[in-house]
Amino acid sequence: MKDFSGATLANQEFQPSHVSPYAWLGRVCFVVLIAWLSGCTSVSGFVRNGFKVGPNFQTPPASVAPRWIDAADMRVRSETDDLSQWWKVFDDPVLDDLICHAYRQNLTLREAGFRVMEARAEYGVVVGGFFPQSQTISGGYNRNATSIAQLLGGSFGSFASGSPGGAPNIRRFFNQNTMNFGLAWELDFWGRFRRAIEASSADLDASVDNYDDVLVTLLGDVAANYVQFRVLEKQIEYLNENANVQRKTLKITKARFDAGAKDSEIDYPQGKTTLAQTLAQIPPTEARLRIRTNRICVLLGIPPEELQQRLKKATIPNAPKQVASGIPADLLRRRPDVRRAERIAAAESARIGVAQAQLYPHISINGTFGWQAPLLKQMFTPPAFQGNYGPSIQWDVLNYGRNLNKIRFQKARFEAVVTTYQNKVLIAAEEVENGLIAFTKSQEQVQHLIESVREAKKARDVLANQLVAGKIDFNRLAVLELSLVQQQNLLAQAQGDVALGLVQVYRALGGGWQIREKGCEPSGAFRPGSAASDVESPTSANNGGLVESQPAALNRVRFGAPLAAPPARN
Repeated sequence: MKDFSGATLANQEFQPSHVSPYAWLGRVCFVVLIAWLSGCTSVSGFVRNGFKVGPNFQTPPASVAPRWIDAADMRVRSETDDLSQWWKVFDDPVLDDLICHAYRQNLTLREAGFRVMEARAEYGVVVGGFFPQSQTISGGYNRNATSIAQLLGGSFGSFASGSPGGAPNIRRFFNQNTMNFGLAWELDFWGRFRRAIEASSADLDASVDNYDDVLVTLLGDVAANYVQFRVLEKQIEYLNENANVQRKTLKITKARFDAGAKDSEIDYPQGKTTLAQTLAQIPPTEARLRIRTNRICVLLGIPPEELQQRLKKATIPNAPKQVASGIPADLLRRRPDVRRAERIAAAESARIGVAQAQLYPHISINGTFGWQAPLLKQMFTPPAFQGNYGPSIQWDVLNYGRNLNKIRFQKARFEAVVTTYQNKVLIAAEEVENGLIAFTKSQEQVQHLIESVREAKKARDVLANQLVAGKIDFNRLAVLELSLVQQQNLLAQAQGDVALGLVQVYRALGGGWQIREKGCEPSGAFRPGSAASDVESPTSANNGGLVESQPAALNRVRFGAPLAAPPARN
């Protein structure tokens, strides 16, 4: 009697295939040969590339001048200094603390740090694709009902009519317990997965370089805004000094007006006009000062607040007379944005190989094994074992030019990012040259303005005495006083331009990103307000509301799993 429970199959032993593995190897080799011929890939090039299709990346050439335009200037030295803490050359503790607080709290920098973590996780995903792409465990229990009509065929009519002898002994209902392990592994025969790993690794490096670029820009912005804050502070100081002097002069003209002196009816109103013009320059200057403090707050990662008292009174940062700029070729290794552009080009080059691998067959090893039995107690016994394994080949031969156009697309993208890299090098050199000329020429301007202000003060004192003696009218003194206001305003701006020029040089040279490796500790010269501690990250609930500092965030990016070592920083 036939048993439809499937128990009869339990007595059959699993028989492995008698197909020789060498036969499969021969078939695979034949397919590989056909693929080489169809894809026009030379065997020597394939081996030379490390058994990978596609080009091996080489850093593109870039136009770099042998020296700076102002290399002959004594103020521009060709030596290479340590630029990791370039802001220390100003010897300003407040600026040092602002830099440190901005590094620890700036939100744009924190965003760039999370982009690194994102790229790192993506790298781990791509690396995992090199290994068996599918490894699954499945299991289940089914209660099955078999169709009697299908089993009986022509005898179903007598069974349905209830005629005697029409009801065979059929086990219609039965159980089925299964558990299977499955594996699918596409072999990286053409280097598709290894090229993808190369691209993702370059993307990770580019994200770190982007973090460094944001950091370099941040430190430069903090220093530049601080210098401009001190410039505006000095300009307000000059305006108040001149207003006080002009008030004294106004008293003289009023006394002469009250005494009925000659031309005093003109001198007194003109004196009031001169004072009003000077005072009118203070409010917009104070507004610009507030704008600078608001910008500094944002760079510190805090809401805008009154910082003037905490920044304390200080002079415009005094820049050294010389700057060590190195040589233009140093930009290729020192500027994070140049390194980032080079790493992006490396990633796109690797993706050409990924696209070219689509021209060739995908060779995989697939297999499943497990157990199937009607009763749970029969599971995991030799008769219940079932399985299959073997290689498979999939070749997208009729793609109507899609794969070739994907390769053309990727090559065009690679050429575009190479052009971007070469342009970045030119822009970097331009920014250094602009900073150097601003630094040197502003020094010359300062010297001329110092002399101009000194002589204008002398002339003002002489004319003031002559006005008291009644030897001159007020007009000559008024013109000189307004000129002095303008000259002192220009002097403060020029002194700031010297410092700003130096900041621009250091930023253009790519200095400062090393702070993430060395860290920093504020000295206490500047203390941000309570708002600095109120910032919360989206994941702050995981650590009790505490915000993770920039150094800790990047350390987790660089030294956490799955990478064994941080990206190279050569």
